[in-house]
Amino acid sequence: MTVRAVQAIAEADVVAYHSAQHGRSIARSIAAEHLRADHIEEALVYPVTTENTDHPGGYRGALEEFYAEAAERLAAHLDAGRTVAVLAEGDPLFYGSYMHMHKRLAHRYPTEVIPGVTSVSAAAARLGTPLSEGEEALTVLPGTLPEEELTARLASTDAVAVMKLGRTFPKVRRALERSGRLDEARYVERATMDGERTGRLAEVDPESVPYFAVAVLPSRVAALPSPVDGARFGEAAQTGTHPDTDAGTDAGTDTDTGTGTDAAVDGGEVVVVGTGPAGPLWLTPETRGALAAADDLVGYTTYLDRVPRRPGQRRHGTDNRVESERAEFALDLARRGRRVAVVSGGDPGVFAMATAVVEVAAQEPYADVPLRVLPGVTAANAAAAAAGAPLGHDYAVLSLSDRLKPWEVIAERLRAAAAADLALALYNPGSRSRTWQVGKAREVLLEHRAPDTPVVLARDVGGPEQRIRTVPLAELDPSQVDMRTLLIVGSSQTRVARRGESGAGTGTGTEVVWTPRRYPEDGRPAEG
Repeated sequence: MTVRAVQAIAEADVVAYHSAQHGRSIARSIAAEHLRADHIEEALVYPVTTENTDHPGGYRGALEEFYAEAAERLAAHLDAGRTVAVLAEGDPLFYGSYMHMHKRLAHRYPTEVIPGVTSVSAAAARLGTPLSEGEEALTVLPGTLPEEELTARLASTDAVAVMKLGRTFPKVRRALERSGRLDEARYVERATMDGERTGRLAEVDPESVPYFAVAVLPSRVAALPSPVDGARFGEAAQTGTHPDTDAGTDAGTDTDTGTGTDAAVDGGEVVVVGTGPAGPLWLTPETRGALAAADDLVGYTTYLDRVPRRPGQRRHGTDNRVESERAEFALDLARRGRRVAVVSGGDPGVFAMATAVVEVAAQEPYADVPLRVLPGVTAANAAAAAAGAPLGHDYAVLSLSDRLKPWEVIAERLRAAAAADLALALYNPGSRSRTWQVGKAREVLLEHRAPDTPVVLARDVGGPEQRIRTVPLAELDPSQVDMRTLLIVGSSQTRVARRGESGAGTGTGTEVVWTPRRYPEDGRPAEG
């Protein structure tokens, strides 16, 4: 208890506290030595806790009625000129019963809320470990959340405290296991009180867990292992760029050309993740968790810069070229026991780093290295959402870059997709050294598409310079397309409509593009 809390009890005429029907109050037991014989005690006994009720309003209705009646009992004392101290274990406004009195009385009577020591702070103190450090985020979750929601949140944050265990413990434990964080989890029961118990959560018997228990995932900073000895993979290239960097791809590698031959070490793994088109807002909870848990980040410097820096993590960044070497380096780190995140743009499996990593991982030296590929938001989906729904029906995804395949193959695939009346998402349409592909693609598409077919030019989607425009296919100007642009070419069914004049809303504000899900019954494209 704080000094001010003790003073408030001494000044009070009435001491109120909540309890279950058994009548025992933890808050009262904590403050017992400060209570006087002349204190008027108001025991606010819940009509239900976890059991069923026949109240016409159900469980919630029974509680609302109880809170209203309890507030009026306290109001009667206040109206009589008495000072009331409401006891609350922990902090009164942190998952505390007092808050229900506060909402009903604080606007009617002078009120002082005295902060207390939360169970989260007490648990961290009893564990003797930092709860969060530096720029780590601390997340507090109620164990009553749905299991899927718990899993997602546990995977996506740093330090965590999960409250309200008891009957929720089996669900919380499963969520910790599914999010890959069970080994980190610590258990604290009745912190600073009689019957206190601490330990590894994975070893706790679910049948023994009371409501007043907390699951804690403390700071990861102190737990991060020391860096691996050995040559760094191309530190000098961390700021390097390549004149033919393709938009929407992750062809670059960060520079550590180690070729370790060590046997695989327990605990190491490679996780390939995508940052989406523009960074943190596009990350999935699973991806956030993988990035936070990594010892090493490997990737094209532009993509690494989208990931927050964390104490203890090593970054290995280069320009956008040597994919295989980057993959090999990441896998070698994992063989030494490191947790490695290979950072890609967009979705790592769409014209990005996952292919290179999987290809190298299929080789014999790396057959035993654990490997995961996590999905991300790819540029085509992000661009389509910004424009409306131009990919709402069948569509094809192609890259116009002829760096890794002949233009003849690209042209043949364009013709096939256009003849099939598929909408098209075209990655890597142009760069500083590739300036003619967009014009050639337009010529090929016009063999099968009407001149007024809508084409969406989506530039820097999700970034500060985002611009979404729609032009007819015949008027597509290659000079308006650069390495940060993705093209979406509509099918014969794709439509464009104007929506108001305010400039707000989907797409450019005045235009929305969509491809209906219903196709003509005869199966033939509409005439242009």
